[in-house]
Order: sequence, then structure tokens, then C-alpha cells
Amino acid sequence: MRVSACIMAVIAAWTHTVEAAVQQASFGTTRDGQAVEIYTLSNERGARARVITYGGILTELWVPDRSGTLGDVVLGFDNLAQYETENPYFGCITGRVANRIAGGQFTLDGTTYDVAVNNGPNHLHGGIKGFDKAVWDAEVVERPDGEALRLHYTSPDGEEGYPGTLSVTVTYVLTGESALRIEYEATTDRSTPINLTNHSYFNLAGGGDVLDHILTLHARYYTEPDETLIPTGRLLPVAGTPLDFTLPASVGGRIGQIDIGGYDHNYALDNGGRAEPGLAAELYEPHSGRVLTLYTTEPGVQVYSGIHLDGLRGKEGAVYDRYHGLCMETQHYPDSINQPGFPSVVLRPGETFRSVTVHAFSAR
Repeated sequence: MRVSACIMAVIAAWTHTVEAAVQQASFGTTRDGQAVEIYTLSNERGARARVITYGGILTELWVPDRSGTLGDVVLGFDNLAQYETENPYFGCITGRVANRIAGGQFTLDGTTYDVAVNNGPNHLHGGIKGFDKAVWDAEVVERPDGEALRLHYTSPDGEEGYPGTLSVTVTYVLTGESALRIEYEATTDRSTPINLTNHSYFNLAGGGDVLDHILTLHARYYTEPDETLIPTGRLLPVAGTPLDFTLPASVGGRIGQIDIGGYDHNYALDNGGRAEPGLAAELYEPHSGRVLTLYTTEPGVQVYSGIHLDGLRGKEGAVYDRYHGLCMETQHYPDSINQPGFPSVVLRPGETFRSVTVHAFSAR
């Protein structure tokens, strides 16, 4: 009986430890008085991810290098105030429509809608107060594949000019194999465009620039942009251009040949648009040995090399300058709502939008 009691005590203690693996704490209060929480997901390998309910922002992501040393591989801030006032979309859920809409206008089912013009002549990332600035409801959920946090937000009809009440759920899962899986679902009561992504800036070295990172993209074509980064509608081959990462190449090797000062381009993925996540990209940092392998169900990925970072002060006093982070935003193509030849971003009543992106980490 004593042995049995000891075993039961061990089991009880172990169960309590597992349940406590997702930690919750306060992360402050928004300027309009809403409480914001931070959740920490962890696994047995020591990897951990931190997400705040403001913007569904991934604030930290700690993964090991080739020697087993953990490092934080995403850019961000230490406090809520900076996320509210200075954030260049670090780590956030981006929507209702990520990326750009030409001229801040689209027509759907015969009705023309005007949305905010907040990026030159265009609409960007959901407008003035997109999903990146919403406070999401959160709950810890049990998953067999790892620790999980489910976020929910209801975007009311007319918010930022978009039609329909949109119910959105985003689930972050940190698996036992140190992959961060992000699952998106949404339903609507009126037809509306939707294009969701996570806007994390990755730096697998944990600091400095990303120019030595080695990038491979499983994409032979990109959407040709105009001078305001709106697609012309044409898919062009990357072969023979500085945009060609079909074979591994350093991020900085040809970056000087890009007329806008770096990468901010949408790639049409060879393996995109599938029901299950297809291989999209690999990012390797040779000094730490960290590898990020990207899988997604989305048809495209926007690669952005942080060209507008300019001395922004981030976590623990780090200074983020140009090229200090690389975004790989899995999503539909920019301006798809105005481009009938692109994969559709229209969600209709009775349908469910679903999307999955997996960031798998390893070292070599």
C-alpha cells in the first residue's frame, strides 16, 4: 500500500507539472483600459513560446542551437506600451486582410467598399486598427501534439470598413518536437475577404543582422509588383533575378540589387494551396546551426527583410536596425480581392476558412 501510495503521489505530481506547463501572467493594461495577459508554452526540450492577448503577438520563441543553448529567435518588445505605439507588426496576427489592397478599395458582389489607406496609396494589414491591435480572448486547450493556446476574436460588421461579422480563432501549438504550429479558422455572416498571417521577424542568431542566414524558397514564381508593391497580376519566374532562392543562398548576397533596398516580395509557392501543409522554405543560420523549416497550406509567402527597421529599441535594450529580422508571412497573394486571376480570399456564409502554418525548428 505504501508503494502504491508513493506511485500515486508521483503520478499526481507529474500530472500537476504537465498541467502547469502553460503559464499565465499579466502583461499590463492597454491605453483604453483592457487587461492583457501573457501565456508561456513550453516543452520537455526546453523550447518555449510566449504569446500576449494583445494582437495575439508572439513575443518570444526560445529554441536550441547546435550545442543545445536556447536563444530567442523573434524580435519584439519587453512591454505593452511599445507594442501599442511603436510596433512594426512584430509577431502579431495580421488581418482582416493581411498585406495590401490597392487604393484602399474593393468590390464584392456588386458593392464597393472603402477601407483605410495606411500605406502610401494602399490599405495594409487590416487598416488603422487591425487584428494586430485587438485584445483576443484566450484559453489553454489540451492537445496530444503539445501545449496549445486558443485565441478568439469577433470582428464586427463594418470594422475597418469590412463587411460581415467575422468570428476568428487562432491556435498556437508548441509541439514536443519544438515546432510552432499556427492554426487559423474563421466564419462569417456576410461575404467578406479574409487573409490571415503571423508577422514574426525571425533572427536565428538571436541578434545582429540576418544577411548571413541561408534561405531556400520552394517557389519558382513571384507576383510582379508595381512601384507601390501592388501586384500587376503577372506571375514572373524568379530564375535569373535576385529573388531566386530555389537553391540555398544568403539573404544578403544579392540584396543590394533590389531597388527598394531589400526584400518585400510575395512568392507563389510550388507546394502551396493544399489541404495539408506543404514545404515552403528553409532558413539556416550557420553560426548557431539553427534551422527553421516552414510548411503551410497557404499559396504564397511574403518575404520581408526588415528594410524599414531603423534603430528601434527592443527586448533587453537590443537595437533593431535594417535587416535585423526576416519575415516569412504565409498568406494569399497581395490585393487578391481585386485580382480575379489570383486564389480567392472571399469567405461566404456557411463556409469555414482554415489555414495552417508550421515553423519546425532543428539544428545542424
